[in-house]
Amino acid sequence: MDEERIFSLQLSAAEAGLRLDRALAQRLPQFSRTALQGWLRAGCITVDAAPAEAAAPVAGGECVQFHLPEPAGSEVTAEAIPLAVVFEDETLIVVNKPAGLVVHPGAGCPAGTLQNGLLHYAPELSALPRAGIVHRLDKDTSGLLVIARTEVARLSLIEQLKTREMGREYLALVIGTPTAQGFVEAPIGRDARHRTRMSVRRDGRAARTDYTVVERFTGYSLVRLKLHSGRTHQIRVHMSHIGFPLVGDEVYGGGRSRHIVNRQALHARRLALCHPRTGAPLVFEAALPADLEGALAALRAGAPP
Repeated sequence: MDEERIFSLQLSAAEAGLRLDRALAQRLPQFSRTALQGWLRAGCITVDAAPAEAAAPVAGGECVQFHLPEPAGSEVTAEAIPLAVVFEDETLIVVNKPAGLVVHPGAGCPAGTLQNGLLHYAPELSALPRAGIVHRLDKDTSGLLVIARTEVARLSLIEQLKTREMGREYLALVIGTPTAQGFVEAPIGRDARHRTRMSVRRDGRAARTDYTVVERFTGYSLVRLKLHSGRTHQIRVHMSHIGFPLVGDEVYGGGRSRHIVNRQALHARRLALCHPRTGAPLVFEAALPADLEGALAALRAGAPP
């Protein structure tokens, strides 16, 4: 028998008047609108226990139920991969991901990922899409990630990400000396010429990054950054766009400084969220890893760039 993902959500008054498929796409950004339309046609999604059309207007307050098939070939095997768990309870797991660890399997990386390790650490996560992972960090970015242990928690965390109730703060070492503080507000989309890259585009998705200089060195700066959106490669694209690429970032212009640190110098240092079950505020912090601390120590000592 095929496995199903079974869960429900309630539409809000704020979504009244929207097409059903559009409202669901906004609430569940991990699913494409096309996929949601297909599931509606197939009867895998019901509204108040009855079939519904994708174009049906939302009134607000409806209960939407999902019986979604797991995609073919979605099985990920459990692997004994060491995980730095900084917090866990019956609802959440928070890990400090090292640089070099891919978050979930994909093209060219079928195993050896954080998702494989999570399935070994907490086998019950196999019942959740992507083992409860709701956001990601690039392979060479270190720092904090939160994982849901229940479907209710997963939907809560997705909503917190969407509404920016979840706060994420980063530290980055950049080339150059930006002003003491500022922000970058520029839309980001897929690069037209290099499809594996992102770029600032007029037709991209809205994105804003705030930054504050923490420490200056000769030709370099340590910068604290706060995200107001969660676009792919957002910090790397935005800082490169204003002329201060991340040290070690070979994709977005910082590759010439790779001798300082052997990866993009980016660390997710702080994560703030509301506990999905209790509503209590939670704040987690992760110290800079040894490679970034070493780079800073060398710059403080006046090592030549």
